[in-house]
Amino acid sequence: MSEPNPTAAETTIVDEQVLFTLAELCRACNATSAQLTVLIEEGVLEPIGSAPEDWRFPGPSLPRARTALRLAQDFDLEGPGIALVLDLLDEMESLRVRLRRAGLR
Repeated sequence: MSEPNPTAAETTIVDEQVLFTLAELCRACNATSAQLTVLIEEGVLEPIGSAPEDWRFPGPSLPRARTALRLAQDFDLEGPGIALVLDLLDEMESLRVRLRRAGLR
């Protein structure tokens, strides 16, 4: 069985210096503020600022939010499940990087 082609959400590259407001991130992800707030409460997204009207999200938050929303939709996951899967995906990527650096992959 071959690997599926990555979707646009999985291949989006955003400059780390870019900052999104909550409204901008909602539009970019086609999500509601309630959906993103759940991701924030679970630690999936970490805004800069103390209140929703002050929140700013660095560029890498966009692909992370899109991945989280896709996990929720495709696998019917809720906040804790999304956070767990993203932690595992992050760990897998970290291990891949270590293998490449060690010349084992």
